[in-house]
Parts: sequence; C-alpha cells; structure tokens
Amino acid sequence: MTAKDKVALLRAAMHQHAIDTFIVYSADPHMSEYLPEEWKERTWLSGFTGSAGFVVITKNNAGLWTDGRYFTQAPIELAGSGIDLFKDGIEGTPNYIDWIISETQEGSKIAVNALCTSNANWELLQNKLAKANRQLIDMPLLKEIWKDRGTPVKNPVFVQPVSRAGKSASDKLTAIRQEMNEMGASFHLLSSLDDIAWTLNLRGSDVECNPVFLSYLTIGKTNATLYVDTQKLTDEARQLMHETGVSVVEYNRFFEDLKTIKNQQILISPNCNQSVFETLKTTNTFIKTAVPGNLMKAQKNETELNGFRSAMVKDGVAMVNFLYWLTHNVGKEPMTEYTIGKKLRGFRAEQRDFVGESFDSIIGYKGNGAIIHYKAPKEGCSEVTNDGSILVDSGGQYLEGTTDITRTFPLGSVSEEFKHDATLVLKGHIQLSMMKFPKGTRGVQLDTLARMALWNEGKDYNHGTGHGVGCFMNVHEGPQNIRKDMNPQELLPGMVVSNEPGYYVEGKYGIRHENLVVVKEWKKTEWNTFYEFETLTFCPFFKNAIVKELLSAEEIQWLNNYHKQCEEKLGSFLNGAVKEWFLELVTPL
Repeated sequence: MTAKDKVALLRAAMHQHAIDTFIVYSADPHMSEYLPEEWKERTWLSGFTGSAGFVVITKNNAGLWTDGRYFTQAPIELAGSGIDLFKDGIEGTPNYIDWIISETQEGSKIAVNALCTSNANWELLQNKLAKANRQLIDMPLLKEIWKDRGTPVKNPVFVQPVSRAGKSASDKLTAIRQEMNEMGASFHLLSSLDDIAWTLNLRGSDVECNPVFLSYLTIGKTNATLYVDTQKLTDEARQLMHETGVSVVEYNRFFEDLKTIKNQQILISPNCNQSVFETLKTTNTFIKTAVPGNLMKAQKNETELNGFRSAMVKDGVAMVNFLYWLTHNVGKEPMTEYTIGKKLRGFRAEQRDFVGESFDSIIGYKGNGAIIHYKAPKEGCSEVTNDGSILVDSGGQYLEGTTDITRTFPLGSVSEEFKHDATLVLKGHIQLSMMKFPKGTRGVQLDTLARMALWNEGKDYNHGTGHGVGCFMNVHEGPQNIRKDMNPQELLPGMVVSNEPGYYVEGKYGIRHENLVVVKEWKKTEWNTFYEFETLTFCPFFKNAIVKELLSAEEIQWLNNYHKQCEEKLGSFLNGAVKEWFLELVTPL
C-alpha cells in the first residue's frame, strides 16, 4: 500500500467512529525518540522516516509538522501521499492545534492514541480544544488498520557492571528514594527506557542502536518492581534484581497492577503516556516533574567518563582507518553512500567491546549532505566518486561508552565557496570548544558562539548545536542541550554534549563538524566557579577544506593543539601507510 492508500484507510476508520481529526505522534508507550519497529506508526502511515515529527489527518486535509533537520528530506518522502509539510519553527507556520481548530467545526471530535501521547501533549491539546468547543478522545485507530506490525523482539537484557557504571543499582535507588522523600512522594513511576536501564544497571537491544529494553519501573519507599518480558533477562540480570530488591513481573501485567495503586503521592514525569495517568488519576495524587534519575544520569561519574575516553580512542582509530580507506579508494572502485556506511561499521566492529552503531550512519555525498538526517537507501542512493565533498556523521556503541562524530571533507575538487563555508563552521566549532563559562550557564547562552561566524555573513543552520549523550546509552540524552531554544537546565560538570555546528546549501553540499565534549571545572574565582569543555573525540579535521586566513591565531593554535592530541591518543594504534598518512593530517596548519 502507498501512503495515500493508508491515509484513505484511516479516513474510513475515522468516518466509521465519527472522528473528525486523528493525530499520529512519533512515539511509543515510553515516549522514545527512536522506536521499536512495531511502534513506527507515523512512518508506516506517511512514509516519512525522520526521528521527529507528527501527522494530523482531517476529513479533507493532512499535514506533517517537523523541524529544520528534515525540511529537505520530508518533501521527498511525502511525495504523492497527500500530506502537506508544515515547517515547525518557521514564521508563518501555524501551530498544529490552531490548524486543527481552523479545519474543524464546533463539536468536532479529535482522537489520539493515549498510549502514544504524553500527558503534557494531552493536557495542552485538551485545554486548547475545549476552549474552542472541540472534544479530545482516546481511540487507537491505527490498531485497526495496521495489521502487520510484526512481533516484539526477544533480545537479552544484561548487566552493565559497576566497573563500567561507576555506581551500583542499589545506590542509585537509594539516591532516588531520597529525592522522593524530599518531594513528598510515596511512589515513583518510570516509563522512559533509558532512565530505567540507567537506574538498574541493565542494558538491552529492543530499540535499534539504543541499548535499552521495553519496560516500566515502579519504586516505592522500600520496594521496586520491574515490568519486563522476563524471558529476556539473563541469569546475571535476574540475580542483580534479586540482590537489589527489585521484583520482576511480566511487562503485560503493568496496567492491571496500576489499577491496584491507591492513595499514593506519585512522582511521575509529564512525558509519561496519558494511559498511565488515566489509570491512576481517580485514586492518587500526582507530583509531575522530571524524574530525579534523569539529571543524575546526565552527570557522568569519573568511571563513566573514563569509559568515554577509552571508547573515543577506539572510535578514533576506527575513523582514521576508515578515512584512509575512503580517500585512497574512492574513484578506483565502485562505492555508494550505503556501501560506505557498511564499510565504516566494519572498521568499528574491529574494535574491542564494540556492540553496534549508536544511530544509522549519515553518509551524504554532495547535495545529499544538505539533508541533515539523510539515510542512504540500499537501492537508489548516490554513487560516490573522487569529486566534490562528503559528510559522514556516525557513531558507535561500546560497552564502556557511546560515540558520535561528524567529519565533512573533499573527495576531490571542491569549490572555494565550500572551503569558505567549511571554515566558518569550523570557526564556530572551535569557539565553542574554547569557551570558559560560569556556573549557572545554560546551553542557549553558548549557542551563539557556534553560529557567530555564520551569522556575520547572514547564514545559519536549522538544528541544535549540541545534545546530551549517554554512556553506553542513547546517543540523544537530556535534560541538557546547546541550542537556540530556551532550556532552563544549566550545564553541570560531567555532562557530555555534542559540539556540531553546520551549514547546508540545498542541492550542493552539507557541512557539519562534530566532536563530543564534557563539562568540567576550570577554576574558582572571586566571581564564581567557572567551567570549560574537555574534548573527548579524537579524529583529525581535513586541512584541505580550511581557508587559513579566515581563522584567528587563537583558533589556529587550538586546531594545532587538537591535532597534537590526536597524534598522542591514536598514533600508537596505527600502522604502515595509514599511520604515515595520519601523521601528515595532524601536522600544524
């Protein structure tokens, strides 16, 4: 079936149930960013594969709202679907709730699947729709029309030992219970998969590229219960849960057990799905706030940071071997964006304790580099030759850490315009890398540094500059970030974030330079405690894409120092012609 056929089926179901509008969020019951196959409802319906965005279907019209990362990709994937693209965050784009109101009459019914709708979204919808005399209801219509969802995977749930986690599950539960006590909570419910995995020192692979497993976790003052497919637990995982005082119950019993919870002060995130709230709301009181373990998880301990440092060396070695292979074989043998991505995975797989990719590699040749989250299809992607530029954004999951790195570089002749823009992006990357900032600084206050060189020429990019990264965990992690949007979370020591400014010219090229950095204390002064960034990623930048005259002396010094560090970290693990080439790459600019 085409997307147009699927939308027609949905409209038939809407008509049958007297529904005027149906909203399909990109979510599963755990509000995950990356979804298990059986929960990719928006992708199934629309054909749009991006990680962010939602679809609204009315009787006569349909729209997809997504952010700037997908403004180039979305029209390609939506072609022929009858679904219009609404560019979220762009002046003139209507708020989707206002659009729904304009498309419907008073008394209309708007439906969602409450299991895949956060409480925050539900309440926002309900309040605005009620004021316009529209009704919000829970009705999972896609359950009726998407028949071949597949079955959930049965991958093992295994232990992340304290030697890598740095803190025991018992100690984490104690710290969380202390926060519960301070908030006056008698019961705590977690639904986000990475928070559960971190809390219990467990990992899995139910979601592609993310070492998590489908589960819920409830924590009382003296007890805790993990709801999971119990067949997935390794013997070691079962033993750890027993020793930690965590009962293990089948995943499909979760909502039945929730009905027995009475007269509790429940600490719960507003990002939890609305079905949970509906089940609990009659006989309990909610304390709605971010789960306390989320901030604990974001501030990596020294064991985790050392794991990151170890993983980055392995990843740097894999990247250098890959970059040598690509630059020395392109134009001599057939290759595509897709086969290059597979080759890169192979180089990472040679490294000890490699588990898998941390996301699907983004290999964008020439104009495809301007598609910010481009995923090369196996059939029909671009042939790659020794001409133009290529953007390679990739990462690995290692038992001790997670990596995410982007390098953009020439494969042959490139324009002076490309080199100029690549240098502007590099200037922004370096300026952010060098920044010293006082305690209390938010990411939004640093975002300007990465954009200033571009802004001075009237240029910009439609994505954030930095996202949090987990430790052998999700490659996108909150609550911290570096972006234009106001986020009240201050940057704190131990937080790992990406540093990835970019610039994109549709149809020509995309440029992004990305390293991971960690916040650390710089020094205390009479004014405040000041922080700085330690760069964790080690892989050279390509000097043949740099216009030296555009860099300040300070920026050149940073780059030379960084390349010296690359030599010190990676040199002893490289051999022969690869090492000779690498040593040339890291010579001073």
